[in-house]
Amino acid sequence: MGGGVARVVLGSFFVLFVLFLYGPTLTILVLSFQGPDGGLTFPMNGVSLHWFANLFETQAVGDFGGALSRSLMLAGMVMLTTVVVSVAAGMGFRRRFAGSGALFTLTVASLIVPSILVSLGIGLLFTLMGWDTAWYSSAFGAQLTWTLPFGVLIMFAVFNRFDRSWEEAARDQGATAWQSFRHVVLPIIAPSVIGIALFGFTLSYDEFARTLLTAGSDNTLPLEIFGMTTNITTPVLYALGTVTTLLSFTVIGLALAGVALLRRRRLGSPAG
Repeated sequence: MGGGVARVVLGSFFVLFVLFLYGPTLTILVLSFQGPDGGLTFPMNGVSLHWFANLFETQAVGDFGGALSRSLMLAGMVMLTTVVVSVAAGMGFRRRFAGSGALFTLTVASLIVPSILVSLGIGLLFTLMGWDTAWYSSAFGAQLTWTLPFGVLIMFAVFNRFDRSWEEAARDQGATAWQSFRHVVLPIIAPSVIGIALFGFTLSYDEFARTLLTAGSDNTLPLEIFGMTTNITTPVLYALGTVTTLLSFTVIGLALAGVALLRRRRLGSPAG
């Protein structure tokens, strides 16, 4: 009896959590299909794709196309850098070296520093040095202080369980260090690498606070959306939210498909 009540309570809590988490997104999704005379609230005034078409037209305020392209390029840069540095750090920290503890502490310390302070500090540094802040320089560095610690921690966890005898067996067979990494280590850690890439891309794509004071005069998409909320009073804003949400789910789907493909290839490799 007690177990049944507990399951009902936990099930109810889970349903409420899902509604709380996805309810606003579903509301935006529905309202983005308002008719041409629709507003920002229910009831809906017709159903159409008018606001999606309007989204890609010239707006009185904002630059959705430019902001989206900048966010995608910045997210790609952050993703690649996070993957490369995290994997290199995971390999390098397998052996203790002088200063490794201090370097690790400095790497993860940025996680506990408020994001807005990181943005403010980097923005002030660029000002003092006489450099112009921009999305591809100062904002890029600011976002790495957020994505790199996650990537490094994931790689540390992966290599902590890694059986180095596989690598040593490859070296015994005459493989070079690069060959053993490429043909033995990388295929094993590939799912985790894809996970780090997904982390880096998504954390950069929707980052607001660390980009606020470092992006310069060209907005990224989160900054553009924030600016649009104070100027645009039509469902075009909801259409933008729907498009960006679908893009995020597409990236996640591609990452999951990549992991599934790697798993299938690993399972099928002995038969090949």
